[in-house]
Amino acid sequence: MSKRDFEKLLLEAVDEGLSSLGESSKKAIYFHLEKKFNIDKQEIPYRVKDFAGAIKEIFGLGGDVIEITIMKRLYEKVGRDIKWRGAEDLTFTNYVAELKRSFLEEKERRRANRNEQ
Repeated sequence: MSKRDFEKLLLEAVDEGLSSLGESSKKAIYFHLEKKFNIDKQEIPYRVKDFAGAIKEIFGLGGDVIEITIMKRLYEKVGRDIKWRGAEDLTFTNYVAELKRSFLEEKERRRANRNEQ
């Protein structure tokens, strides 16, 4: 699996997380993200911090619940434990970055093991 695979899984997790609010709400959020924040759905993997900021601005403290739902979905899809490298706060942006790092490191380990055999 590649970086592109992770980005696809992240988009799926975001979509599923927003779907928990209902289909029409999800569509309205994507519309709002695009019109007010200039964030197209396909750009979310490249603009995680902007996406998180927009969710916070749209929902206030309620944005935390949406972020947690997305993080849970992403974890289920990736199925990796995160090994924190520092005492960083568990923010949505940090969570996604660390899970992506872990995902790509595991991919590289698997590739190295295949090459050794």
